[in-house]
Amino acid sequence: MAAFASAPGAVRGRAAVVAVGNTLQGELPGMSADEIGVEALRVTLQQSGIQKSQIDGLITCKSYGGFGIDTEIGRLAGLNPAYSATLDYGTCNFSLHLAVAAIEAGLASVIAIVYGTNQRSAGNRFTLPLGRQDDASVYGFLNVAGVAGMAFQRHKKLYGTTEADLGEIAVSQRKYAIDNELAIFRKPLSIDDYLAEPYLIEPLRRADICMISDGGACLIVASADKAAELTGTPVHVMGIAQQTGLRDRQNADQWMRPWIEQVAERIYPAAGIDRADVQALYIQDPTSVWVMQMLEWYGFAPFGGVGDAFRSGAVGFGGKLPLNTNGGQLSEAYMWGFLHLVEMIRQLRGEAGARQLEPFRVAQYCSTYGMLKAASTIFSLDRS
Repeated sequence: MAAFASAPGAVRGRAAVVAVGNTLQGELPGMSADEIGVEALRVTLQQSGIQKSQIDGLITCKSYGGFGIDTEIGRLAGLNPAYSATLDYGTCNFSLHLAVAAIEAGLASVIAIVYGTNQRSAGNRFTLPLGRQDDASVYGFLNVAGVAGMAFQRHKKLYGTTEADLGEIAVSQRKYAIDNELAIFRKPLSIDDYLAEPYLIEPLRRADICMISDGGACLIVASADKAAELTGTPVHVMGIAQQTGLRDRQNADQWMRPWIEQVAERIYPAAGIDRADVQALYIQDPTSVWVMQMLEWYGFAPFGGVGDAFRSGAVGFGGKLPLNTNGGQLSEAYMWGFLHLVEMIRQLRGEAGARQLEPFRVAQYCSTYGMLKAASTIFSLDRS
């Protein structure tokens, strides 16, 4: 452990998640995105017993359409924190890493990360160009499905991956979602069911793409000393890592997002663990293709071997390494990865109800920002 103490991103328990909460998911008509976010904060404070007066930091994340600004959330919630910030694309890893950095810098000691969206009720269609503006529209890359479809075609060419291999991801996550009352999709899904679905954007099917949904979530992150005061079961942040792919198609084989490998190289030394120490894995999944790529780049499955990893029980439902036990965005709800962390914290604390795994102490969360960025965090119930 000592050898890793100075590794980049080696937070080693100096910050911890002390509370999580969420609203209902699906359709929340009559509420703005900001109001939904504030409701998530209210629920989290109420359930945790943390007082609003103890919050001295606020991090928000713009939802699709630009809502979720810290000034508006603060006004609605009645907060005047010492520190606040808003990320344009704050999928939960990026927001969490900012909170950890602010705590490390001494800017705040108890930070609420708040996200809310009314994207379904508002009728948002997610048709903005994704990637380079000069050609994204021309080639139909108007949301993640088009880009992911191209990425999977490339994967098939390189490794002979089949659509049935990819389908194992959606099938596994649906099995978890069946017991999740929050999930939008709970109908059982078999590989045969999956393959019988028509293409949504060839070669991807409905089950490969997340559903647009309303909802809110909140995490409260605190410094180690404050965490000990606020909860008896803090979940410690042990290591963080990020990497950009901002050169976009200047990068070799950009469809495969090779820069994710650099996060994988740094995250385990940062946390002071080996990959084999991870007991539960959570991967942000606007599309199943992103799950496939990250399983490979982080070394949990060989390239071209993701289907076999699920079929053999190495990963997924009932397997050695549980993956997205809430059903992920493919079956639960589209919340930019925030609900992955809500689920993870509850699992670590033994609070997941019917979905509760056997007790474990170390978990990893991986996320990306389309073709531009990647991030990962490792959590533990132990500080050393």
